[in-house]
Amino acid sequence: MSTSADQVARLLALIPYLQARPGITLTEAAAAFSLTEKQLMGDLWVAFMCGLPGGMPGDLIEVDMDAVEGEGVIRLSNADILSKPLRLAPHEVGTLRLALQAVREVAAPESYAAIDSASAKLATMSWQEGPTAVVSIVTGDEAVRQALVDAMEARRQVRLTYEGGARGETTRPVVDPVALVVRDGAAYLEAWSLDRDGWRSYRLDRVAAVEVTGADAADHGRPPVRDGWLSEASIEVTLRVQESARWVSEYYPTVRTSGDLVTLRVLDPAWLRQLVLRLGGAAEVVEPLAAQDEAVLAAREALRRHEEWSRTSGREGSV
Repeated sequence: MSTSADQVARLLALIPYLQARPGITLTEAAAAFSLTEKQLMGDLWVAFMCGLPGGMPGDLIEVDMDAVEGEGVIRLSNADILSKPLRLAPHEVGTLRLALQAVREVAAPESYAAIDSASAKLATMSWQEGPTAVVSIVTGDEAVRQALVDAMEARRQVRLTYEGGARGETTRPVVDPVALVVRDGAAYLEAWSLDRDGWRSYRLDRVAAVEVTGADAADHGRPPVRDGWLSEASIEVTLRVQESARWVSEYYPTVRTSGDLVTLRVLDPAWLRQLVLRLGGAAEVVEPLAAQDEAVLAAREALRRHEEWSRTSGREGSV
């Protein structure tokens, strides 16, 4: 099945192709576009009724339909406007070039030349200059990215030397690397952790070294989509954290940090309650007030259950 949008896209490519090849047969053109002759005939009848505003004979694309139906050859004219290169609006060029910059930030160095060449070509595809913009992404060391790209292409297992940031821990997890992604201005490695037997994200600027273990990486399917952190259903929650809880800003995607304040996007209130209970007195909810109240109630409930357990187990007074 072909939609109208599919047909429009096909005609934009088909008409310049036919105009550059006068006398091409219906069979040859259909084969070039992987169409049946019947489908191509339908496209030609649509083209026959298209053209510039006005709708007068001189405004419409001219297709010799008698020659198509009688001789099986295609002669198309009066479509010069479609033979010219497409020009993009400045904001379209800017969007595409920013996307290429983001790709360059996480790509292996060997890809830089191709990305820079594509960006330079895009810069010539607008009718006017657009504003200059720059993408800045925290990506870590180029050698680390290259090693991870090589391992992913070869489907090899690696051991990371991973610096724990605010927690001050260095670990050496063994992982099957799968993808490099960008979230909230930082690049991450999505990998299957052999130690944890599950998917984990590793910030690239925390990866100090990559060592190939010699083992093949297993196929674990596609990593989970983590857009839920920034979904419209989530809310912003600000925590005031002590030094021992600063690791929260390194371990979870944050909206912003300022001094001892860390703002997260929270989708599941139950997850927030568990986090606050886990941090104990090292963190408190500042806003919103509803989340603050829920955290206090959760803490009181946990304390009540502990006291109840202490009485029934004969360990009253021990905390």
